[in-house]
Amino acid sequence: MRKILVTNDDGIDSDGIRRLAEVASKFGEVWIVAPCKQYSAMSHSATFWTPIDVWPVDFPVEGVHAYATSGTPSDCVSVALNAVLPFKPDVVFCGINKGYNIGPSIQYSGTCGAAFEASNQGCHTIAFSEEHEGPHEVADKYIEEIVSVLIDKPLGVNEIWNINFPGCTLEECKGIKYDCPVSQAQFFSGGYNVVKRDGDKVTYMIDYMPNWDAEEGSDLRAVTDNYVAVGKVKNFS
Repeated sequence: MRKILVTNDDGIDSDGIRRLAEVASKFGEVWIVAPCKQYSAMSHSATFWTPIDVWPVDFPVEGVHAYATSGTPSDCVSVALNAVLPFKPDVVFCGINKGYNIGPSIQYSGTCGAAFEASNQGCHTIAFSEEHEGPHEVADKYIEEIVSVLIDKPLGVNEIWNINFPGCTLEECKGIKYDCPVSQAQFFSGGYNVVKRDGDKVTYMIDYMPNWDAEEGSDLRAVTDNYVAVGKVKNFS
């Protein structure tokens, strides 16, 4: 039986990791090591100079071994592979993230940061994301089919599979597009607003809007055209 590690960046209590664990349990024995709180946009941030706490938690999917940590998503993978799990997993699943991880935004993603950590340590890895406020029905319809295709499909060194589900209804979804390259278009535009001034100290808050204009055939174009986007992302050579 396959051994599957599941993690995320939205926290162990998120709906996305529960749904992903339910799917993963159909493919093997599932172990979860995930952050105890929201850790979005942490990229590949890792903890080196302070301890990381790990503790078992009750998880609402039968048969799943689950642990929460005080660490980042990348930490969760590293501590799982090097301390918590009594084996090396056959595959690592990351997500289901609340929000696309697509185009240049991939570099900020805690979900993809965890996935890249897993790939760096020699694990076959798949990251899953969906539109932030959209319905779940497209992901719930297609995710098992996609896992069946990708769970044993080879990847290059430091590569991950990256899946994004569009935020449309199932009736509006046009299907799955495989081999989508990462969009090179700038996904976010904007700047920073001043929210407070205290003498010489200025407090800023980021203010950005997504840019949905992308190259034909790219991952971003696929989801804007209501396709599930599936592609490879390489971390470094």
